[in-house]
Amino acid sequence: MAAASAVRAAGRRSRKFFDIFVAEVPWTVSSKELKEYFSQFGSVQRCQLPFDKDTGFHRRYCWIKFSTPQDVQNVFQKDSHILEGAKLTLRQQPRRRRSQRQNQSE
Repeated sequence: MAAASAVRAAGRRSRKFFDIFVAEVPWTVSSKELKEYFSQFGSVQRCQLPFDKDTGFHRRYCWIKFSTPQDVQNVFQKDSHILEGAKLTLRQQPRRRRSQRQNQSE
């Protein structure tokens, strides 16, 4: 049990390093499709789309990590993002400096 909770905690901490949180993702959209969509704005390093173990479906939200801050700005210059007829809700994740992360962990 301790190992499972450590993995969950590490996952929560790692999400702080993503640039964008995306909600209202349609059930039919895969992480590959999300990565392809957002790559039009810049280089996508990673797309994390969590799945529910009980249902087998994704949880309708994800995190996107871009290579540069300019790529993130490119995303937010577009008024709305629509995939398969659904409007995505985007929120920029705050980038924290290493010194801020160390202070919070102490």
